[in-house]
Amino acid sequence: MPKLHKTYQGLGTLVHLTLFGQPCASDLEQANNLIQHYESLFTINRPHSEIVTINQAAGKQPVQVSDATYALVKQAILLSRQNFGFNAFIGPLVKLWNIGFKNAHVPTAAQIQARLGLTNPFNCEFNDEQETIYLQKAGMQLDLGAIAKGYIADRIQDFWHSLGKKAGIIDLGGNLLLMGASPLRANHQWSIGIQNPLAPRGQVLATVHLPACSAVTSGIYERTLNVSGHIYHHILNPQTGYPHVNNLSSVTVFSKYSLDGEIETTRLFFAGKPIKAWAQTNPNIYGAIFVTKNKKIILQKIPPTAVTLLDDHYQILE
Repeated sequence: MPKLHKTYQGLGTLVHLTLFGQPCASDLEQANNLIQHYESLFTINRPHSEIVTINQAAGKQPVQVSDATYALVKQAILLSRQNFGFNAFIGPLVKLWNIGFKNAHVPTAAQIQARLGLTNPFNCEFNDEQETIYLQKAGMQLDLGAIAKGYIADRIQDFWHSLGKKAGIIDLGGNLLLMGASPLRANHQWSIGIQNPLAPRGQVLATVHLPACSAVTSGIYERTLNVSGHIYHHILNPQTGYPHVNNLSSVTVFSKYSLDGEIETTRLFFAGKPIKAWAQTNPNIYGAIFVTKNKKIILQKIPPTAVTLLDDHYQILE
């Protein structure tokens, strides 16, 4: 089947867009324009965006924002208040550690404690009528980085569906959304690689074969800080201010919507293991794969027949 593929720079990474069937270049260009539009609203890595404006007004006044920004920020606030590990206000702590950048360092306990006072998700207000967001304390910082890619991937899929497109791949730098029946295999399933946490990026320890889905991973191997042999990763616990410690190297969630995948990878990573009742009431969550530090692969709602193990140093547990 014919396909069209193009790579773009965006969202702080390389974005790979692929369409199958009879696509034209404008189908990809317009999708990339959507990415640029949402990034201009949500980013905190530019001088100006709606989120930057909210942060600059912290402790001063509410900020009225667009429909898209308001909806995503409100969802981020409500999720943060559930206290399962996700916290859209953890930005001051992330910048304090700065793991993954040249000036990364281990902060003092006093520095961490001071930043923890700026991460309380109840210290903010949202107004549905005016579509305003107000951070009540100066120094608070809203950051949608943990869910923005999922939201944007879902919007691209909506756009391609509106054009009548049936199959495609949306890869937003590790956040993967596989649309429609795969034209690459006779059984029309997609093959999704599970990154080996101990190997260079792109080297997988297993592949999972599933119908159309989103695949989102939370892992401790992408950004780290090594201080005297002690490895600190970038996933911070909003309760302690330190990298969250458990036996997981990664967890990958497969779902209908990419935004759900973003949320649920965080939930499961902080749980550290399968949650017994997880996803039972949500048919749009298809399952998860946990990779442990002691080289075990734990499947939840994923049948073993859907997984091909490629590294015999790992063992699949059902």
